Amino acid sequence: MTTPSIPPPTGSSKRHFTADGSLPGEHFEARQTHATGDYTPDAAKSLPLSPARRRLVEDVVALYEMRPSVERVRRYTPDCVYNDQFVYANDRYKMAGQWFALPKLFKSARSHGYQVVTNDRDLIQFRHEEEWTFKIIPKTAVINALVSLSLDPDTVDTDFIRIKYHKDQANDKDYSNEGLGASFKKWQADNVVKWMDSPEVKAFEADKDAAKIERQGYGRGDAKGFAPLKDL
Repeated sequence: MTTPSIPPPTGSSKRHFTADGSLPGEHFEARQTHATGDYTPDAAKSLPLSPARRRLVEDVVALYEMRPSVERVRRYTPDCVYNDQFVYANDRYKMAGQWFALPKLFKSARSHGYQVVTNDRDLIQFRHEEEWTFKIIPKTAVINALVSLSLDPDTVDTDFIRIKYHKDQANDKDYSNEGLGASFKKWQADNVVKWMDSPEVKAFEADKDAAKIERQGYGRGDAKGFAPLKDL
């Protein structure tokens, strides 16, 4: 008799990615497009999370709010990927550089709330609204985005779940992972960390040797670029 897949306490047992946790983060990219690109959260409609998953999401929100710590960055696997409009970091060392660099660019950052829209076996997605106040330019920007956290198969059932791939998508279309913009994103992540000399970032220096593969290009960010339309 086969044992059924046990879903998270308050989620779905649906799998999106391989169960082989030894594979690098590039294998765990969630791709999607949205009809409007409006990711304004409605907390009242948020899907429930187990305590372990709620702590994971709250740690990620704390990172957005410029409250990084070594323990919070350890939420990511050494071979993780972070992908947003401006950054493509393909290991935890580069990612640490990004989180700890934010206070150099921004005076403050405040989350206005989030709405969990996917709570599957290996994927959590939430709408997130974040207010950023720049340090040099007297300007504040509010950005709504879809945050996709692809979960590490080796820790998904533990109290300290880790992330293989973190995508922050603020537009209706997904990233093509190609072209000048994609090259700049990777260059930025590769070089910012070289200017970070804090002991917190140095704690992850060994992760620069984590396993990697060439990021896959899709040519475009819609359904023809393997980013199906989803109601999220």
